[in-house]
Amino acid sequence: MSEEFDFNKALAALQNGQDLTGKDGILTPLIKQLTEAALKAELDTHLEEAENPNRKNGFTTKTIKSPSGNFDLQTPRDRSGSFEPQRVKKHQTHLTDEIERKLIAMFGLGMSYADMSSHIATCTV
Repeated sequence: MSEEFDFNKALAALQNGQDLTGKDGILTPLIKQLTEAALKAELDTHLEEAENPNRKNGFTTKTIKSPSGNFDLQTPRDRSGSFEPQRVKKHQTHLTDEIERKLIAMFGLGMSYADMSSHIATCTV
């Protein structure tokens, strides 16, 4: 899985002129990490609500295109195949810029990763 987003490294890159969004943007790894965390939370909720015994069954990878750049998203699966993610639906390959707008605002406010992650969980992708 991806390593945790490093705010200090991102700030240094921003000060050195690297773009915030776009190809190789500073926020692309953060968007990937937060989207994967939201999908994992969706699967956990799905498994808790399942009537029949079910469990996690690894991940599938798909390339996602977003305004901040492309990235490979690890989408969790369940054993029974009944999990239908809502944040990034099956066969969806594009993200809207809503998450990025929220991330840029929160990044500018200096919010912690945990706060950003819980806030993004309420966002529709």
